[in-house]
Amino acid sequence: MFLGRGLLAGLLAGLLAGAFAFAFGEPAVDRAIELERLSSAGHPHAHGGDGELFGRTAQRVGLFFATGVFGVTVGGIFGLVYALLRGYLRAGDEWGRSLTLAAAGFLAVFLIPFVKYPANPPTVGDPETIGARTAAYYAMVGISLLVVFLGWMAARRLRERGVSAPVRQVLVVAGCAAAVGVAFALLPGSPDPGGFPAGLLWEFRLSAFGTQAVFWAALGAIFGLIGERRARETGRSAA
Repeated sequence: MFLGRGLLAGLLAGLLAGAFAFAFGEPAVDRAIELERLSSAGHPHAHGGDGELFGRTAQRVGLFFATGVFGVTVGGIFGLVYALLRGYLRAGDEWGRSLTLAAAGFLAVFLIPFVKYPANPPTVGDPETIGARTAAYYAMVGISLLVVFLGWMAARRLRERGVSAPVRQVLVVAGCAAAVGVAFALLPGSPDPGGFPAGLLWEFRLSAFGTQAVFWAALGAIFGLIGERRARETGRSAA
C-alpha cells in the first residue's frame, strides 16, 4: 500500500520537478553550453571533434524521463521509509506525517549536501575528476542522512527523558551542526568555477535548488493527500 502510494506520488512529483527545471533551468544550461562553445571556438579538437551524442532537443525530452525515473525511485524508497517510521512520527494525520518526512528528506538528501557541493553547470570542473567528485558528493549525502536520523533519534530520547523543548532543540541542532561541520572539513571542496560568469552560475544553482524544493514539496503533499483520502475511505467502510 505505502510502496504503491510512494511510486505514484514520486512519479507525479518528478514530472512537476521536470517542468520546473525545463522552465527555469534549461535556459541557464543553454547559455552555459553557448559560453563553452564560444570559449573553445579557436580549439576545434577540444571535444574530440565528434559532436554531441544527443542534441539539445533530445536532452530536453530526456529531462522529463530522468526526473520521472528519479521520482519513482525516490518515491518508492519514501513509501517504504514512511511505512517503517509512520508510528514514530508525531504528526496526528497522514498529511502532517508525510510533510514531516518529506521535509527531513529534503534536508538530508539535498539541502545539506548542496551547501557543501552546490550544483554547477556541465562546463565547470575538470572532466577527469568527475568520478572523485561524484564519490565525494554521495559520501556527503550518506553522512547527511546519518546525521539527520541520529538527530531525530536523539530528540526522541531527550523528549522521553522529559527535557524541555527549547533545550532539546538547541542540543540536537548544535550536535547536528557540529557533525556536519566536521564532514565539511574532511571532505574535498567543490570545484572552482574559475572565470564562469557569477550571475549565470547563481541562476543555475537557484534553478537546481528550486527543482529539488518542488520535488520534495510535491512528494510530501501528494503522498499525504493520497493517504488522507485512503484514511477517509477506510473510516467510511468501518462505519
